[in-house]
Amino acid sequence: MSRRNKIALFLIILLGVSIFGYSLRDIKFNILIRDFTTIHQGWLWVAIICMLLYFLLEGLVVKIFVDARLGHYSFKSALRIPLIEQLFNGITPFSSGGQPAQLIAMLQSGIDGGRASSILLMKFIVYQAMIVINFLIALIIGFHYMVSKMSYLSLFVVFGFVIHFTVIIGLFLVMFWPQFTKRAMRLVMIPVRWFTKADRVNDWIVRLDTKIDLFYQESVQLIGQWKLLLKVIVITFFQLMCYYLVPYFIMLSLGYTHANIVMITCLHVLIVMVISIFPIPGGSGGAEYAFTVLFSSYITNSSKLVLAMLLWRLLTYYLGILAGMLALTVKPDKIKLKSEIEIK
Repeated sequence: MSRRNKIALFLIILLGVSIFGYSLRDIKFNILIRDFTTIHQGWLWVAIICMLLYFLLEGLVVKIFVDARLGHYSFKSALRIPLIEQLFNGITPFSSGGQPAQLIAMLQSGIDGGRASSILLMKFIVYQAMIVINFLIALIIGFHYMVSKMSYLSLFVVFGFVIHFTVIIGLFLVMFWPQFTKRAMRLVMIPVRWFTKADRVNDWIVRLDTKIDLFYQESVQLIGQWKLLLKVIVITFFQLMCYYLVPYFIMLSLGYTHANIVMITCLHVLIVMVISIFPIPGGSGGAEYAFTVLFSSYITNSSKLVLAMLLWRLLTYYLGILAGMLALTVKPDKIKLKSEIEIK
Protein backbone atom coordinates (compact mmCIF):
# COMPACT_ATOMS: atom_id res chain seq x y z
CA MET A 1 0.00 0.00 0.00
CA SER A 2 1.15 3.51 -0.78
CA ARG A 3 1.57 6.13 1.94
CA ARG A 4 -1.58 7.86 0.68
CA ASN A 5 -3.60 4.64 0.99
CA LYS A 6 -2.28 4.02 4.50
CA ILE A 7 -3.39 7.51 5.52
CA ALA A 8 -6.82 6.88 3.96
CA LEU A 9 -7.10 3.58 5.85
CA PHE A 10 -6.19 5.25 9.13
CA LEU A 11 -8.77 8.00 8.57
CA ILE A 12 -11.47 5.46 7.70
CA ILE A 13 -10.81 3.45 10.86
CA LEU A 14 -10.76 6.67 12.91
CA LEU A 15 -14.06 7.75 11.34
CA GLY A 16 -15.58 4.33 12.01
CA VAL A 17 -14.52 4.39 15.67
CA SER A 18 -15.97 7.91 16.00
CA ILE A 19 -19.29 6.83 14.46
CA PHE A 20 -19.46 3.76 16.70
CA GLY A 21 -18.70 5.94 19.72
CA TYR A 22 -21.43 8.40 18.76
CA SER A 23 -23.92 5.54 18.27
CA LEU A 24 -23.16 4.28 21.78
CA ARG A 25 -23.55 7.68 23.46
CA ASP A 26 -26.97 6.87 25.00
CA ILE A 27 -26.33 3.17 25.59
CA LYS A 28 -25.11 1.92 28.96
CA PHE A 29 -21.96 -0.12 28.50
CA ASN A 30 -22.98 -2.86 30.92
CA ILE A 31 -26.29 -3.38 29.05
CA LEU A 32 -24.43 -3.59 25.73
CA ILE A 33 -22.06 -6.20 27.17
CA ARG A 34 -24.99 -8.16 28.54
CA ASP A 35 -26.70 -8.17 25.14
CA PHE A 36 -23.48 -9.24 23.48
CA THR A 37 -22.88 -12.13 25.89
CA THR A 38 -26.41 -13.44 25.34
CA ILE A 39 -26.04 -13.58 21.56
CA HIS A 40 -26.92 -16.89 19.92
CA GLN A 41 -23.43 -17.70 18.65
CA GLY A 42 -24.68 -20.25 16.12
CA TRP A 43 -26.63 -17.66 14.12
CA LEU A 44 -23.77 -15.16 14.40
CA TRP A 45 -21.43 -17.76 12.92
CA VAL A 46 -23.91 -18.25 10.07
CA ALA A 47 -23.67 -14.50 9.37
CA ILE A 48 -19.87 -14.71 9.40
CA ILE A 49 -19.93 -17.75 7.10
CA CYS A 50 -22.19 -15.82 4.71
CA MET A 51 -19.57 -13.10 4.38
CA LEU A 52 -16.78 -15.65 3.92
CA LEU A 53 -18.86 -17.36 1.21
CA TYR A 54 -19.36 -13.95 -0.41
CA PHE A 55 -15.58 -13.57 -0.77
CA LEU A 56 -15.04 -17.19 -1.82
CA LEU A 57 -17.72 -17.12 -4.52
CA GLU A 58 -16.31 -13.94 -6.07
CA GLY A 59 -12.88 -15.56 -6.08
CA LEU A 60 -14.45 -18.55 -7.83
CA VAL A 61 -15.90 -16.23 -10.49
CA VAL A 62 -12.43 -14.77 -11.12
CA LYS A 63 -10.93 -18.24 -11.42
CA ILE A 64 -13.64 -19.42 -13.84
CA PHE A 65 -13.14 -16.41 -16.12
CA VAL A 66 -9.34 -16.63 -16.11
CA ASP A 67 -9.26 -20.42 -16.57
CA ALA A 68 -11.65 -20.21 -19.51
CA ARG A 69 -9.84 -17.36 -21.26
CA LEU A 70 -6.16 -17.85 -20.44
CA GLY A 71 -5.16 -21.00 -18.57
CA HIS A 72 -4.84 -22.40 -15.06
CA TYR A 73 -5.18 -19.85 -12.27
CA SER A 74 -4.76 -21.02 -8.68
CA PHE A 75 -7.71 -20.41 -6.38
CA LYS A 76 -5.37 -18.71 -3.89
CA SER A 77 -4.47 -16.07 -6.47
CA ALA A 78 -8.08 -15.78 -7.66
CA LEU A 79 -9.37 -15.25 -4.11
CA ARG A 80 -6.75 -12.58 -3.55
CA ILE A 81 -8.40 -10.40 -6.25
CA PRO A 82 -11.81 -9.75 -4.58
CA LEU A 83 -10.20 -9.35 -1.15
CA ILE A 84 -7.90 -6.62 -2.46
CA GLU A 85 -10.95 -5.10 -4.16
CA GLN A 86 -12.73 -5.01 -0.78
CA LEU A 87 -9.84 -3.13 0.79
CA PHE A 88 -9.49 -0.46 -1.87
CA ASN A 89 -13.25 -0.11 -2.35
CA GLY A 90 -13.47 0.48 1.37
CA ILE A 91 -10.90 3.29 1.55
CA THR A 92 -11.75 5.24 -1.62
CA PRO A 93 -14.76 7.48 -2.41
CA PHE A 94 -17.51 5.81 -4.47
CA SER A 95 -15.48 2.55 -4.23
CA SER A 96 -13.37 3.90 -7.10
CA GLY A 97 -10.12 2.20 -6.07
CA GLY A 98 -11.30 -1.40 -6.32
CA GLN A 99 -11.03 -1.87 -10.08
CA PRO A 100 -7.47 -0.46 -10.49
CA ALA A 101 -6.31 -2.47 -7.46
CA GLN A 102 -7.72 -5.69 -8.93
CA LEU A 103 -5.97 -4.98 -12.22
CA ILE A 104 -2.61 -4.51 -10.49
CA ALA A 105 -3.16 -7.71 -8.51
CA MET A 106 -3.82 -9.65 -11.72
CA LEU A 107 -0.74 -8.15 -13.39
CA GLN A 108 1.31 -9.49 -10.46
CA SER A 109 0.19 -12.98 -11.50
CA GLY A 110 1.57 -12.49 -15.00
CA ILE A 111 -1.79 -11.81 -16.68
CA ASP A 112 -1.65 -9.43 -19.64
CA GLY A 113 -3.11 -6.01 -18.83
CA GLY A 114 -5.58 -6.00 -21.72
CA ARG A 115 -6.87 -9.49 -20.91
CA ALA A 116 -7.06 -8.67 -17.20
CA SER A 117 -9.06 -5.51 -17.91
CA SER A 118 -11.50 -7.43 -20.10
CA ILE A 119 -11.99 -10.17 -17.50
CA LEU A 120 -12.58 -7.63 -14.75
CA LEU A 121 -15.08 -5.77 -16.93
CA MET A 122 -16.94 -9.01 -17.67
CA LYS A 123 -17.09 -9.79 -13.95
CA PHE A 124 -18.23 -6.26 -13.25
CA ILE A 125 -21.00 -6.44 -15.88
CA VAL A 126 -22.44 -9.64 -14.44
CA TYR A 127 -22.17 -8.24 -10.90
CA GLN A 128 -23.84 -4.94 -11.82
CA ALA A 129 -26.60 -6.71 -13.75
CA MET A 130 -27.41 -8.92 -10.77
CA ILE A 131 -27.40 -5.89 -8.45
CA VAL A 132 -29.91 -4.11 -10.70
CA ILE A 133 -32.16 -7.19 -10.88
CA ASN A 134 -32.05 -7.71 -7.10
CA PHE A 135 -32.73 -4.04 -6.55
CA LEU A 136 -35.83 -4.06 -8.77
CA ILE A 137 -37.22 -6.98 -6.76
CA ALA A 138 -36.38 -5.25 -3.46
CA LEU A 139 -37.91 -2.01 -4.73
CA ILE A 140 -41.23 -3.71 -5.37
CA ILE A 141 -41.30 -5.38 -1.95
CA GLY A 142 -39.67 -2.91 0.43
CA PHE A 143 -39.86 0.58 -1.10
CA HIS A 144 -43.22 1.45 0.48
CA TYR A 145 -41.78 0.64 3.91
CA MET A 146 -38.75 2.86 3.29
CA VAL A 147 -40.98 5.74 2.16
CA SER A 148 -43.09 5.43 5.32
CA LYS A 149 -39.98 5.45 7.54
CA MET A 150 -37.74 7.90 5.66
CA SER A 151 -39.34 9.53 2.62
CA TYR A 152 -36.24 11.59 1.81
CA LEU A 153 -34.05 8.48 1.79
CA SER A 154 -36.17 7.06 -1.03
CA LEU A 155 -34.79 9.80 -3.30
CA PHE A 156 -31.26 8.53 -2.64
CA VAL A 157 -32.39 4.99 -3.41
CA VAL A 158 -33.83 6.02 -6.77
CA PHE A 159 -30.75 8.10 -7.57
CA GLY A 160 -28.49 5.16 -6.72
CA PHE A 161 -30.51 2.91 -8.98
CA VAL A 162 -30.25 5.41 -11.86
CA ILE A 163 -26.46 5.46 -11.49
CA HIS A 164 -26.16 1.66 -11.47
CA PHE A 165 -28.60 1.32 -14.36
CA THR A 166 -26.72 3.92 -16.41
CA VAL A 167 -23.43 2.10 -15.80
CA ILE A 168 -24.83 -1.24 -16.95
CA ILE A 169 -26.42 0.34 -20.05
CA GLY A 170 -23.07 1.95 -20.93
CA LEU A 171 -21.29 -1.40 -20.60
CA PHE A 172 -23.92 -3.14 -22.73
CA LEU A 173 -23.41 -0.49 -25.42
CA VAL A 174 -19.70 -1.31 -25.51
CA MET A 175 -20.55 -5.01 -25.75
CA PHE A 176 -23.14 -4.82 -28.51
CA TRP A 177 -22.69 -1.43 -30.22
CA PRO A 178 -19.01 -0.41 -30.11
CA GLN A 179 -19.18 2.04 -33.02
CA PHE A 180 -21.94 4.03 -31.33
CA THR A 181 -19.91 3.99 -28.10
CA LYS A 182 -16.88 5.40 -29.92
CA ARG A 183 -18.97 8.22 -31.42
CA ALA A 184 -20.50 8.99 -28.02
CA MET A 185 -17.04 9.01 -26.46
CA ARG A 186 -15.84 11.54 -29.04
CA LEU A 187 -18.79 13.81 -28.23
CA VAL A 188 -17.89 13.65 -24.54
CA MET A 189 -14.31 14.59 -25.41
CA ILE A 190 -15.39 17.83 -27.12
CA PRO A 191 -15.71 19.87 -23.88
CA VAL A 192 -12.59 18.12 -22.54
CA ARG A 193 -10.61 19.72 -25.40
CA TRP A 194 -11.47 23.15 -23.98
CA PHE A 195 -9.35 22.48 -20.90
CA THR A 196 -6.75 19.95 -22.15
CA LYS A 197 -4.13 19.95 -24.90
CA ALA A 198 -5.32 18.46 -28.19
CA ASP A 199 -2.44 15.94 -28.37
CA ARG A 200 -3.30 14.53 -24.96
CA VAL A 201 -7.00 14.24 -25.80
CA ASN A 202 -6.18 12.50 -29.11
CA ASP A 203 -3.96 10.05 -27.22
CA TRP A 204 -6.82 9.32 -24.81
CA ILE A 205 -9.19 8.70 -27.72
CA VAL A 206 -6.78 6.23 -29.35
CA ARG A 207 -6.34 4.36 -26.07
CA LEU A 208 -10.09 4.25 -25.42
CA ASP A 209 -10.73 3.02 -28.97
CA THR A 210 -8.27 0.19 -28.40
CA LYS A 211 -9.89 -0.75 -25.08
CA ILE A 212 -13.38 -0.66 -26.60
CA ASP A 213 -12.31 -2.91 -29.48
CA LEU A 214 -10.60 -5.37 -27.12
CA PHE A 215 -13.59 -5.40 -24.79
CA TYR A 216 -15.96 -5.97 -27.70
CA GLN A 217 -13.87 -8.92 -28.94
CA GLU A 218 -13.80 -10.45 -25.46
CA SER A 219 -17.55 -9.89 -25.12
CA VAL A 220 -18.30 -11.69 -28.37
CA GLN A 221 -16.24 -14.69 -27.26
CA LEU A 222 -17.85 -14.72 -23.81
CA ILE A 223 -21.41 -14.54 -25.16
CA GLY A 224 -20.59 -17.48 -27.39
CA GLN A 225 -19.74 -19.43 -24.21
CA TRP A 226 -23.26 -19.23 -22.82
CA LYS A 227 -22.76 -22.14 -20.42
CA LEU A 228 -19.81 -20.32 -18.83
CA LEU A 229 -21.82 -17.10 -18.64
CA LEU A 230 -24.79 -18.88 -17.07
CA LYS A 231 -22.52 -20.49 -14.48
CA VAL A 232 -21.06 -17.10 -13.52
CA ILE A 233 -24.54 -15.54 -13.29
CA VAL A 234 -25.75 -18.29 -10.93
CA ILE A 235 -22.63 -18.02 -8.75
CA THR A 236 -22.93 -14.22 -8.59
CA PHE A 237 -26.60 -14.50 -7.61
CA PHE A 238 -25.74 -16.76 -4.65
CA GLN A 239 -22.78 -14.54 -3.80
CA LEU A 240 -25.03 -11.50 -3.46
CA MET A 241 -27.64 -13.50 -1.53
CA CYS A 242 -24.98 -14.44 1.03
CA TYR A 243 -24.23 -10.75 1.49
CA TYR A 244 -27.84 -9.58 1.61
CA LEU A 245 -28.80 -12.21 4.22
CA VAL A 246 -26.25 -11.05 6.81
CA PRO A 247 -28.64 -8.68 8.71
CA TYR A 248 -31.27 -11.39 8.93
CA PHE A 249 -28.90 -13.82 10.65
CA ILE A 250 -27.65 -11.04 12.93
CA MET A 251 -31.26 -10.44 13.99
CA LEU A 252 -31.72 -14.16 14.66
CA SER A 253 -28.57 -14.12 16.81
CA LEU A 254 -30.11 -11.32 18.89
CA GLY A 255 -33.28 -13.31 19.48
CA TYR A 256 -35.57 -11.80 16.84
CA THR A 257 -36.63 -15.16 15.45
CA HIS A 258 -39.88 -13.92 13.90
CA ALA A 259 -38.16 -11.55 11.47
CA ASN A 260 -39.46 -11.64 7.90
CA ILE A 261 -36.52 -12.92 5.85
CA VAL A 262 -37.85 -11.46 2.59
CA MET A 263 -38.44 -7.96 3.97
CA ILE A 264 -35.15 -7.87 5.90
CA THR A 265 -33.23 -8.95 2.81
CA CYS A 266 -35.00 -6.35 0.64
CA LEU A 267 -34.28 -3.58 3.13
CA HIS A 268 -30.61 -4.53 3.09
CA VAL A 269 -30.59 -4.35 -0.72
CA LEU A 270 -32.04 -0.83 -0.51
CA ILE A 271 -29.51 0.23 2.14
CA VAL A 272 -26.64 -1.01 -0.03
CA MET A 273 -28.00 1.05 -2.92
CA VAL A 274 -28.05 4.16 -0.71
CA ILE A 275 -24.48 3.52 0.51
CA SER A 276 -23.19 3.33 -3.07
CA ILE A 277 -23.93 7.01 -3.80
CA PHE A 278 -22.32 8.50 -0.67
CA PRO A 279 -18.92 10.04 -1.54
CA ILE A 280 -17.44 9.06 1.83
CA PRO A 281 -15.63 5.68 1.60
CA GLY A 282 -17.96 2.89 2.65
CA GLY A 283 -20.83 5.35 2.98
CA SER A 284 -19.68 5.88 6.58
CA GLY A 285 -22.26 7.73 8.61
CA GLY A 286 -25.07 7.31 6.09
CA ALA A 287 -24.88 3.51 6.24
CA GLU A 288 -25.13 3.36 10.03
CA TYR A 289 -27.94 5.91 10.12
CA ALA A 290 -29.98 4.17 7.40
CA PHE A 291 -29.60 0.81 9.13
CA THR A 292 -30.75 2.02 12.55
CA VAL A 293 -33.75 3.89 11.16
CA LEU A 294 -34.98 1.16 8.81
CA PHE A 295 -34.52 -1.67 11.30
CA SER A 296 -35.85 0.19 14.34
CA SER A 297 -39.35 -1.21 13.73
CA TYR A 298 -37.99 -4.77 13.91
CA ILE A 299 -35.43 -4.30 16.70
CA THR A 300 -37.26 -2.23 19.30
CA ASN A 301 -34.61 -2.52 22.00
CA SER A 302 -32.23 0.44 21.51
CA SER A 303 -29.20 -1.43 22.88
CA LYS A 304 -29.77 -4.42 20.60
CA LEU A 305 -30.43 -2.12 17.64
CA VAL A 306 -27.04 -0.44 18.05
CA LEU A 307 -25.39 -3.84 18.63
CA ALA A 308 -26.99 -5.18 15.44
CA MET A 309 -25.71 -2.16 13.52
CA LEU A 310 -22.19 -2.61 14.92
CA LEU A 311 -22.11 -6.31 14.05
CA TRP A 312 -23.51 -5.64 10.57
CA ARG A 313 -20.93 -2.94 9.88
CA LEU A 314 -18.05 -5.03 11.21
CA LEU A 315 -19.00 -8.00 9.03
CA THR A 316 -20.02 -6.29 5.79
CA TYR A 317 -17.41 -3.52 5.74
CA TYR A 318 -14.49 -3.80 8.14
CA LEU A 319 -14.06 -7.56 7.70
CA GLY A 320 -13.43 -6.97 3.98
CA ILE A 321 -10.86 -4.28 4.74
CA LEU A 322 -9.04 -6.60 7.17
CA ALA A 323 -9.14 -9.50 4.69
CA GLY A 324 -7.80 -7.22 1.96
CA MET A 325 -4.88 -6.16 4.13
CA LEU A 326 -4.03 -9.81 4.73
CA ALA A 327 -4.36 -10.56 0.98
CA LEU A 328 -1.76 -7.91 0.20
CA THR A 329 0.80 -9.89 2.19
CA VAL A 330 0.18 -13.07 0.15
CA LYS A 331 2.43 -13.64 -2.84
CA PRO A 332 0.30 -14.66 -5.86
CA ASP A 333 1.06 -17.68 -8.03
CA LYS A 334 1.95 -17.07 -11.65
CA ILE A 335 -0.72 -18.07 -14.14
CA LYS A 336 -0.07 -21.16 -16.25
CA LEU A 337 -1.10 -20.16 -19.77
CA LYS A 338 -2.81 -22.69 -22.01
CA SER A 339 0.17 -22.71 -24.38
CA GLU A 340 2.51 -23.58 -21.51
CA ILE A 341 0.19 -26.37 -20.29
CA GLU A 342 -0.04 -27.84 -23.81
CA ILE A 343 3.79 -27.88 -24.17
CA LYS A 344 4.12 -29.79 -20.90
